[in-house]
This record gives sequence, C-alpha cells and structure tokens, in this order.
Amino acid sequence: MLNTLRYQYLAIIWAVIVLILCDLPISNNTKIPVFEGFDKLVHTGFFFVLTVLLFYGKIRQQLSYTYRTITILKILLITTFLGAAIEMLQYYIFTYRSAEWWDFFADMTGVGMGIFSYIFLHRIRFNEKLL
Repeated sequence: MLNTLRYQYLAIIWAVIVLILCDLPISNNTKIPVFEGFDKLVHTGFFFVLTVLLFYGKIRQQLSYTYRTITILKILLITTFLGAAIEMLQYYIFTYRSAEWWDFFADMTGVGMGIFSYIFLHRIRFNEKLL
C-alpha cells in the first residue's frame, strides 16, 4: 500500500488542493471575469487533472503503459468517492457553498475525459516499457 502511495503523491497533493479550493468561501467582489457555468468548467478541469495524475502514478508504478480495466475501475471509484465527498461536505458542513448534482456531473465529465485520454493516447504504446 505504501508503495502505491509513493507513486501517487502528485495525485494526493492535487486531491487535497481540490478539496480545499472547493470548500473555500466565494467572494462576491471577485475581479476575475466569471461567466455562467464557470464553476462547472472548473470542476471538470480539476477532476480531469486528478484523473490524469492518477494514471500517471499508476504508469510509473508498473513501469509500462499497459491497458488494464481494473486500474480504470479503481480510478473511477476513487474519483467518484472524492466528487461525492466534496458535494456532501458542501451540503452538510460548508453550508456557505452550494452542493449541486451538476457539480458532481461536471466532476464525472472530467473523469470521463481523463479516462478517454488515457485509453486514446496510450493505446499506441500498449506494453511499451518506460525507461
């Protein structure tokens, strides 16, 4: 288990950053140009990067780009749990933030994009060993 965590340190750091940023209060006097749906775009980007980092750690751990269905299922489970946990925290604890099903949907869209990227981009390198 510790061996697995050793390779996932970037994903763990990113998950903590996402957790903190998703639970910070939003100031109404922000000077950043925000459009409707910007929050959903941010959630999608956060979880896309998290999924890519989880795959990167797994690739480094096994020293190959092998395509394994169990890895995809584990990453899907981890990211689903984190997305649901963020929304539950926003609903029950950080009540100044709004918990929305659309945020969770945006999270899972980012995860889907990350999984698709892994399958699509690394299909060529199936069984190629890393140096």
